[in-house]
Amino acid sequence: MRDSLAELDFGRLSKRLREIVPLRQDDLAGITGLTQGYLSRLEAGRVQLTHIDRIVEYLDSVGAPADLVRLPLRAATATGPFSDASPPPSPDGIAGPWTASRMVAALHDVMRGEHATMRPSRRRFLGLTGTALSAYIHQWGIADVEPVVRALGGARVAPGLVASFQGTIDSLRTMDASSGSALVAGLARAHLGLVHETLKSANYDEKTGRGLAGIAADTATQLGWFHFDAGHHELAQRALLAALRAAHASGDPRYGAGALSYLAIQSYSVGNPRDAVTAMQAAREKIRTLRASHLEAMLLTRQARGHAKLGEQQACRRALGRAAELADYGPAEQDPGWLYWMNRGEILGQTASCYLQLGEHKAAADHFGRAASTLNPADLRTRALFASRAASAHFLAGDREDGFEAAETALTLATNVQSTRLKEHLEQTVEHLLAIPDPRSSELVERSRQVIATKELSA
Repeated sequence: MRDSLAELDFGRLSKRLREIVPLRQDDLAGITGLTQGYLSRLEAGRVQLTHIDRIVEYLDSVGAPADLVRLPLRAATATGPFSDASPPPSPDGIAGPWTASRMVAALHDVMRGEHATMRPSRRRFLGLTGTALSAYIHQWGIADVEPVVRALGGARVAPGLVASFQGTIDSLRTMDASSGSALVAGLARAHLGLVHETLKSANYDEKTGRGLAGIAADTATQLGWFHFDAGHHELAQRALLAALRAAHASGDPRYGAGALSYLAIQSYSVGNPRDAVTAMQAAREKIRTLRASHLEAMLLTRQARGHAKLGEQQACRRALGRAAELADYGPAEQDPGWLYWMNRGEILGQTASCYLQLGEHKAAADHFGRAASTLNPADLRTRALFASRAASAHFLAGDREDGFEAAETALTLATNVQSTRLKEHLEQTVEHLLAIPDPRSSELVERSRQVIATKELSA
C-alpha cells in the first residue's frame, strides 16, 4: 500500500484495497467516482489516472493518509466551502468528502445529469448498491458538519427567501400527489437550479446557509422521487444521493431520513431490498433521539417492504406492528411538515403491499379495502396504486368480482395521473385480467391498454 501510494500506482492500489476490505470493482468504483469499466482497465494497467483533480479526488475518496501522499489533499487545503480548491463535479455526484463545497458540486452534478437520456427503462438498474451504498450512508451518519456560510461577493439573501423557497417545493409536492411526476419534474429541476445558484453565489450567514441546504435537500429529494416515479432510475439515485449531502450540510437529520426513504423505495423496487433495509435502519438510528413518531413510522413501513421482498416474514411483521403503534400517536413535535400525507391509510396500504408480496392475498385485499376509505382524496396516484394492487390481491385470492371493482377504480383514478410507476402497476393488472375468461375482463383490458397508451405518449 505504501509503495503504491509513493509511486501513485492507482491500479495496484485499487486491487490491494479491494483485497483487504474486501470490495467488488463496482463497490470501489462507486466510492471513487470512477466507472467500473474504467477501474477494470486501471487495474489491468491499460489506463492511468493523470489529471491532478481526479487523482486528488480518488485519494480523498479512499481516505489516503496525507503523510503518505506527495500531493496536497483537498481535505487539508480547501480554504472555504466554495473556494477555488473545491472538487470538480464527478460523473456520479458521489465522490469526495462530506463538505459544503462538495454538496454544492453534487447539486451541480444533478442538474448536469438532466442532459442524459430521459427514456424510462425496464432494464436492471446498475447504480450504487451493496457495500458502496452502505459506506455512503454510513458517512452521512458520522461525518462532521461544517458551517454553510458565504460572506464574500454576491447579493445578500433577502429575509423570507428561505420560506419562499419552502413554499414552492411544498406546492410541487402537492401537485405531484394529484397529477403525477411527469407534470412537475421540470418545475422541480428549475427550482433546484435556483436554490443551487443561491448557495453558490449569494451572500448569507450560517443560519441562512443551513436553511438553504435544507431546501436543497428537500428539493433534490423530491426531484429524485419524480425521476423514480417516471422510471428514470439513474437520475433518481443521483438526485437522492445529492439530497443526502445537502441534508448533512443542513444539520437536520430529518431531511436525510426523507432522502433515504425514497432511496429505499427505489432499492426494493429495482431488486435491491437489502439496501432498502440498510438505509431505513440507518435513518431510524439517526433520528432516534427526536420526537418524530410519524417519521419513524414511515421509515418502518419502507423497511418492512424491504423485509417482505426478502421473504423475512417475522421482521416484516415486527416493523409493521411498530409503525402502526407510532402512527396511532399522531404527529409529534418534531415530525417534519413535508410528512403531511402520513396517516392510518398509508400504514394500512403499505401493510397490504407487504402481505401481497408475502403471498397472503386475502389479508392484502382486506387491508387495501380499509386503506381506501382513509387516504387523502386528493392523493390520486397513491389511491390508484393501492387500487391496482388491490385488484391483483383480489384476483390472486379468487375474488373475481371484487377484483373487477378494484380495477375499475384504479383505471378511473389513473386517467389524470402521469406516472410510469402507475403504468407498470396497471400492466400487472392486465396480466391478471387476461387470465380470466369473462366479457367484463376483456372490457377492462381494453380500457387499461388505452390508459397505458396515453401514459406512454406523455413519457
